[in-house]
Amino acid sequence: MNYITVENVSRAYGERVLFENISLGINQGQKIGFVAKNGLGKTSLLNIIARQEQPDKGQVNYRNGLKTAFLSQEPNLSGEITIEQAILESDIPTIRITNEYEKALQNPEDTENLQKCMDAMDAANAWDFETKYTQILAKLKLNDLDQKIKKLSGGQKKRVAMAIALLSDPQLLILDEPTNHLDLEMIEWLEEFFKQEDYTLLMVTHDRYFLDRVCNEIIELDQGNLYTYKGNYGYYVEKKQERLDLEQTTQEKAQQLFKKELNWMRRQPKARTTKSKSRIDDFYKIKEVAHKRRKDHNVELEINMQRLGTKVVELHKISKSFGDKRIFNEFSYNFKRGERVGIIGKNGTGKSTFLNMLTGNLPTDSGKVVIGETVKIGYYTQAGINIKPGQKVIDVIKEYGEYIPLNKGKIISASQLLERFLFDNKKKHDFVEKLSGGERKRLYLCTILIQNPNFLILDEPTNDLDIPTLNVLENFLMDYPGCILVVSHDRYFMDKIVDHLFVFNPSGTITDFPGNYSDFRTYVGSTDIELDKEKKESEPALIKETSTRSNTENSKGPSREQQKQLSRLENKIKKLEEQKQRLQNSFLDPEITPESMTANSIELEKIKEELEEIEMEWLELSEEISSM
Repeated sequence: MNYITVENVSRAYGERVLFENISLGINQGQKIGFVAKNGLGKTSLLNIIARQEQPDKGQVNYRNGLKTAFLSQEPNLSGEITIEQAILESDIPTIRITNEYEKALQNPEDTENLQKCMDAMDAANAWDFETKYTQILAKLKLNDLDQKIKKLSGGQKKRVAMAIALLSDPQLLILDEPTNHLDLEMIEWLEEFFKQEDYTLLMVTHDRYFLDRVCNEIIELDQGNLYTYKGNYGYYVEKKQERLDLEQTTQEKAQQLFKKELNWMRRQPKARTTKSKSRIDDFYKIKEVAHKRRKDHNVELEINMQRLGTKVVELHKISKSFGDKRIFNEFSYNFKRGERVGIIGKNGTGKSTFLNMLTGNLPTDSGKVVIGETVKIGYYTQAGINIKPGQKVIDVIKEYGEYIPLNKGKIISASQLLERFLFDNKKKHDFVEKLSGGERKRLYLCTILIQNPNFLILDEPTNDLDIPTLNVLENFLMDYPGCILVVSHDRYFMDKIVDHLFVFNPSGTITDFPGNYSDFRTYVGSTDIELDKEKKESEPALIKETSTRSNTENSKGPSREQQKQLSRLENKIKKLEEQKQRLQNSFLDPEITPESMTANSIELEKIKEELEEIEMEWLELSEEISSM
């Protein structure tokens, strides 16, 4: 059954064209994930389909009587009303029908009206609405219904809007980044809810596990065209690569044919036959395919970080409380070079407080934080970039200098650096307040990394970033030689980046868990993100031993971090050896110019120096492991 048909829809803002002549259909039972790079109009298309705005051209046709609900990125709720008022005044049909039935019960003599209301309750399947209402509010942690909207956090407002959308019992649910600002426990509940309930879904989300486990179809907007993949996210990734490989093969063949036809065109006499005119027409079609270029540009991340010394960051019995609420008590830990720690825990367990204490933005109640002399912290906060009125994108980068030092002794201009972070000439001179949420986050990430930190602290770095940028960030962090401490609700990101977890428990304890998020979920066996004190005392030795491994000098066998660091060093050595061999081979080329030979010689010396340093680091680590 067709719900919505989108026909030749276009949208532009001034000279900036988001998309043209987009067509698609949404049918009953589909759970569609819509993916595209930031700035290509994902939110605009959702707004058009949800009747929040009009297209410049084209039309959207809806099935008669179709019930839809739309969850926007930033819910538009009145701040002066309570949570309960927001829900009751949201024109949820079932609530209206239930209220009419309750009024009819007060006047049972009017049997005709009472029967009418009962029939309406039957038709709306409203008899168990109160149970559903209570269950959804409880799962979304909306317990204090008398709280005013203006006093809620961004995440709480998102949950209120989610409750309204779910309680409206729509046939089609349209969601724009539904997992943003939700904690891990709530994301997993929502994931299971959508898998089990008979909703038709159209959603934009960067949560790849959510896409993989909920969606049965992926639609991608790429280079102005829509591509449909009848499967989940994993299927989409596989089939997209096949499509790109086929496009590259087709283009290479077209280029070869173009060269052949170009020679024929150059030999053509002025007097042309009908047959030659047909071939000329074909030539221009071949030319178009041969010269087609994908506008794929990856964010290029380079860093010139100072090498960490023996002392990194030491936590000596730090404690923090707010009033009677104990956040954590006498927690000690010594970070080692190259450690990658993820932080998880329910909202209110002190994750952001912990980060602010590490960075000196919040004092400890007792204990102390000791930062090594060689440590340079880069702190990516949830608040994001501090927008100054009238400030342009390029001015943000120029605050750090006209030229920025990169690794291997290179320097780069502020303008060139922005190009590496996918800001074109026009975007560089845009006002920062005009950027989309994802573009602001990308600019903020740029300002953190150009300061060359060797200890990265990332608080929800994945919010508003598109999937291609996430993939690049993950690849960068995989090779990042410094320490990483990350809070994220993106399970895919956490699984790829971290080696072990700090689990913040409501009881005020912090458990060091030896593994990534999926390992933790398998161990716990439920959606609870908690390893409380009582449970910890009866846990297997695995956790008890690893919870103090960074503080234990005489542990037996290499730690997980040491093994991963060894592997990373070996990968770097391999890459540098390949670069060294390539440069050495270049000197054998008889056509090499003196300028190229000089440049390659300088580059070769730098690679040799870097290779020697990393081999020494590898040797030191190998000796440390072998002595255990």
